[in-house]
Amino acid sequence: MNGPHDLGGKSGFGEVSREANEPAFHHHWEGLAWALNMLAITKLRAYKPDTYRHAVERMTPSWYLAARYYERMLTGVTTLLVEKGTVSLDDLEHRAGGRVPLSDPVAALQVLQTENSEAPEARFSPGDAVRVIAEATPGHTRCPTYVRGKQGVIRLVYPLAYYPELRAHSTVKRREHSYAVEFAATHLWNEGDPAQTVLVELFESYLEAQ
Repeated sequence: MNGPHDLGGKSGFGEVSREANEPAFHHHWEGLAWALNMLAITKLRAYKPDTYRHAVERMTPSWYLAARYYERMLTGVTTLLVEKGTVSLDDLEHRAGGRVPLSDPVAALQVLQTENSEAPEARFSPGDAVRVIAEATPGHTRCPTYVRGKQGVIRLVYPLAYYPELRAHSTVKRREHSYAVEFAATHLWNEGDPAQTVLVELFESYLEAQ
């Protein structure tokens, strides 16, 4: 989906600072948020990783941009556990002693397919010229905005993997190949060093032959 999380290729957010010897968690609650997410995915089977990513993407823009990484994680986990009926919002707010923010509801989505499928043969090979389909979706997508409609070249073909746009919203499964696609940086942003290129991993459904 198009949203505040899709920051690739965008400027104006300041310099990215790197903390020397940065710990995995700065606060105890951050480790608990991470553990809760792992528990919900691997043990409770409450949701899938792609469903979780979409829950984070559904955060309101102002809250997403103001929140830190583990605040976003906690919001995504809390939203899904409430939506799945695992916990109630009233109980959470009672325990928290105040308002607990949730992500926006899931948008109405077109049904992509109703049966499991697999595309065992890759459509593209290294060296093939491709174009990224310039199509937005109200649901989850792993296709960043800054490459949509752009031309690139296949450099690597990856093994079959579950298609995230389907896996995030249903129990139907589809496996397809993904690719490392190389783009000229000047083609993406109309500026920069002509010798610089960018590799982006994209699923087959995002691509068409050029």
